[in-house]
Amino acid sequence: MSIEKIRKAKETIGRVILGKDEVVELLFVSIIADGHALLESVPGSGKTKLAKSFAKVMDGHFSRIQFTPDVLPSDVTGIQFFNPKTQEFELREGPVMTNVLLADEINRATPKTQSSLLEVMEEKQTTVDGETLKIAPPLFVIATQNPVEGNHGTFPLPEAQLDRFLFKIDMGYPTEQEEKNILRTYQKNEPFETLTPQISLEEILHIREQSKDIAIADDTMNYLLDLVRLTRESEDIELGVSTRGALAFMRASQARALLLGNDFVRPEDVKFLAPYVLEHRIVLSMEGAIRKTKSQVIQEVIQEVPVPVEAGSVQ
Repeated sequence: MSIEKIRKAKETIGRVILGKDEVVELLFVSIIADGHALLESVPGSGKTKLAKSFAKVMDGHFSRIQFTPDVLPSDVTGIQFFNPKTQEFELREGPVMTNVLLADEINRATPKTQSSLLEVMEEKQTTVDGETLKIAPPLFVIATQNPVEGNHGTFPLPEAQLDRFLFKIDMGYPTEQEEKNILRTYQKNEPFETLTPQISLEEILHIREQSKDIAIADDTMNYLLDLVRLTRESEDIELGVSTRGALAFMRASQARALLLGNDFVRPEDVKFLAPYVLEHRIVLSMEGAIRKTKSQVIQEVIQEVPVPVEAGSVQ
């Protein structure tokens, strides 16, 4: 069964990326929901290795872009170049023509280069010199960035770009015991080299279609919408979550329910995913930004909206 293969893939990654089971789960939810993920943390916390490990357990094509300020949009999307041997222009496809794309340190690219990913992430296609190229599904972008504050040579992602990411996930530091386990695990061996594909692209696409059939009761749907609407009404928020964000929230909730083996979305699925879906989609007001962080504001939104009690769920 495809779901069992995903569980096996999660366990396989867990032997390489220790103490990040929740992050791994969110990545699988993201690809099943046809979304993309943005990983943020300080350098050296395992963001890149996690993305590479995730790509390796999928039997698909993997590409990587190491973003720096001098990376051009054509380095991302591709270019038409003149071949002197054939005396003709030829298409050189960019790294976006892939299944899993690691956009490493995306906030070190200039805004123009960052925006070259917009069409790719939203429409699953790219345009090179007027020629539109479709990207075979699935396409999953895993972007990494270091925190913008206090980091020289970085360009904050604009709201339009952030909205293309289903989740923004803070990797965080490991606990003392987790860090000790990491050192012991890597003391003699490199477990990453032992990773093998666990699930095919066809199975990923099949699960994606299955997730769309996961039921959402009216009370749960209203709960999800109430969270979204409160982001538009809060005095601390200048720009709330868009309808596209609400749709992504619903798809993510369906995907998580399926991966947990349920045939309906529970309110707890919605509440669990809310910080990862909502936080990067809001813009704080001037007064709100002075008093609070985005994380604090979203937590207040979550606390303010009562969780509905549904059969088979616990508040």
